[in-house]
Amino acid sequence: MDNDEARPKDTVVTVDLGDRSYAIHIGRDLLAGSAALLREVLPGARVAIVTDQTVASLHLDKLIACLDAGGIEHSEVTVRPGEASKSFASLERVVDFLLEARLERGDAVVALGGGVVGDLAGFAAAIARRGMRVVQLPTTLLAQVDSSVGGKTGINTKRGKNLVGAFHQPSLVIADTGVLDTLAPRDFNAGYAELAKIGLIRDAAFFTWLEANWRAIVAGWPERDQAIAIACGAKAEVVAEDETERGSRALLNLGHTFGHALETSTGYSDRLLHGEAVAIGCCLAFGFSVERGLCPAEDRDRAVRHFAEVGLPTRITDIAGHEDLTVDALMTHIAQDKKVKRGALTFILVRALGEAFVADDVPPETISAFLKDNLP
Repeated sequence: MDNDEARPKDTVVTVDLGDRSYAIHIGRDLLAGSAALLREVLPGARVAIVTDQTVASLHLDKLIACLDAGGIEHSEVTVRPGEASKSFASLERVVDFLLEARLERGDAVVALGGGVVGDLAGFAAAIARRGMRVVQLPTTLLAQVDSSVGGKTGINTKRGKNLVGAFHQPSLVIADTGVLDTLAPRDFNAGYAELAKIGLIRDAAFFTWLEANWRAIVAGWPERDQAIAIACGAKAEVVAEDETERGSRALLNLGHTFGHALETSTGYSDRLLHGEAVAIGCCLAFGFSVERGLCPAEDRDRAVRHFAEVGLPTRITDIAGHEDLTVDALMTHIAQDKKVKRGALTFILVRALGEAFVADDVPPETISAFLKDNLP
């Protein structure tokens, strides 16, 4: 038996989309055995690996060695790390690389990296040759529990985050939980925000479990794999119900309307990571829900307390250089949110822990007043 065939045991979650269904493989040390999975799902395909400089220095050699051993022809392109790479310029570069490499529609783009790489590579695969296959190999907690699953791809513009993109489902997701050991604490925590979000939206019991087990998840004990599998299973159910976000999938955007506005206002920089923006956004959504008489204050307090305990920011004033943020700028970015319908604001609010709902036609003046109270 070839080395790449002797894969470690993993947990498999299926995203049920009929003839476009795909598996999410979750477990430690899966990167070294990924060629076997690729050959099984995409027999005979050549692959183009899209990664960033940081991930390449940590994991690219291992993936290349695995592909070489498995007889899979490959090429690689590397982009700069960070949200700035989710741009038209980076997209053009990746698409040109795919075309120059003469990859065909039956070949595959392999996204090796976090959410930025996954979104960029997925979008490039969606438009190159009018659609190539894509495999997500997420290397951050955020990507493993959220962005690698569900087919959302895209780039940012100066008008806002993720405003240009496409739904393009992967053929396979391989979530090697061992690679998360290489993350800096800040990056791991940013991903934890998306993990906790699942509990806040639809599973209060899972949130309670996270409150008791988050240290084991950070330490890389078996609870980490369990938590990722639960989160992926929950997202798989939602995606199967509402693939293109016409209804219930919108709930997964809890915290994102506030969060995306904050990210855009801070220039998609290291001042505020995406997961940190989501954490602040979730706390703001709970706070606004309490202010509107929709949610008990004690549920807001639990959410805020847990994010803070893990080490995540919970207030706008926790952002470096928050003094330059203005209500007018935030409201401008909120008005560009993808959930806006004919100019009316749509927010994901909560009635309790685990009970999120879509609130249509939220009066802009109430959001503006709320933000004024939360800015310095």
